[in-house]
Formats: sequence, C-alpha cells, structure tokens
Amino acid sequence: MTTTQANAPQAADKQARRILRTIAKKHFCTIATVSAAGRPHSAGVVYDAVDTTLWIHAMRTSRKARNVETNPHAGITIPFRRMPAGPPFTIHFQASATLVSLDDPSAQRLIEQGQLRSITGHGALEMPDACFIRVQPTGSVHSYGPGAKIIDLIRDPLNNGAGSFQLTDVGRAGGVLR
Repeated sequence: MTTTQANAPQAADKQARRILRTIAKKHFCTIATVSAAGRPHSAGVVYDAVDTTLWIHAMRTSRKARNVETNPHAGITIPFRRMPAGPPFTIHFQASATLVSLDDPSAQRLIEQGQLRSITGHGALEMPDACFIRVQPTGSVHSYGPGAKIIDLIRDPLNNGAGSFQLTDVGRAGGVLR
C-alpha cells in the first residue's frame, strides 16, 4: 500500500467532517418534495441542524408539508459562497422527511435546549397551523466545492470540487453536526 492509499481514508474523513461542519453552520437550504400526484416542488427554507438531522418550521397547509405528509422522499440542497464570483458551492443529499407536531416530546426537548433557535423565533411557535419537518439524510451526501482549491476549480471545474461520502461513514468521521 502506498502512502497516498494509506492517507485516502484520512482525507475522506477530513472532507466528511468539513461538510458536516458546513451543514451545521449554515441555516438556509432548498427542500424538494413531490406531491401525491407526482408534481415536484422546491422551496427555500431556514433550518437548524441537530446531529445529522435538519429541522424546518412549516405550516401544515403549506405545499411542502402537504407533500411530506403524502410522500416522505425529499431532496436537500445547501448552497453557500466561498468566492464572490462564480457559482455557489453546494451540499446535497436525498432524505426522508416527516412532519412533527410542535408539542412532540422530541421537538420540545430541542426547543428547551435552544437547538431550534433559528427556526422558532418571530412567533413561529404561536402559529396555530405550525409544525416541523424533520429531515433525515439517507445514503450519500454529495458536494461541489468544499475542500477544493480555488485555482483547481478555475483551471478544471468539471474534474475538481465534487465529492461524496456515505452516511454510514459519518461516525468514523465524527459525524455530529452540533
């Protein structure tokens, strides 16, 4: 085994940790859902990350909540900038989404611990139709940009910057988002 091969798992762990830290630091993403009739819908939302789960505040009558209620499959994209020019970097993954009542014990515990601070302000908890969408990634987490050298992205954007890791590797990478 070469030194490069021996260091490959360490590099993958470092990249996974970098991506998980980015997810934890950011608070905006798009969630893509599909209706019972098979119609796609994408919406920009604010989230809080707890461990490897994203929490989103929503209204039960919103399209995204209605879609999640009938079809738990969702797609998440977290865009963010590292450079003032060019396209944003992204982290994206497929997920399982479920509606959670505001008075659910798991949600209440997170609220009391202050872990849902970004999504519970401005009267969100007093809205009569409010709920949370709990989003749990499934499979791989993919990214474009994080960990790449800017010069490599400029020289060869098609062959640099993309990466993936399996969620089963998250524990090995220290995969707690908070």
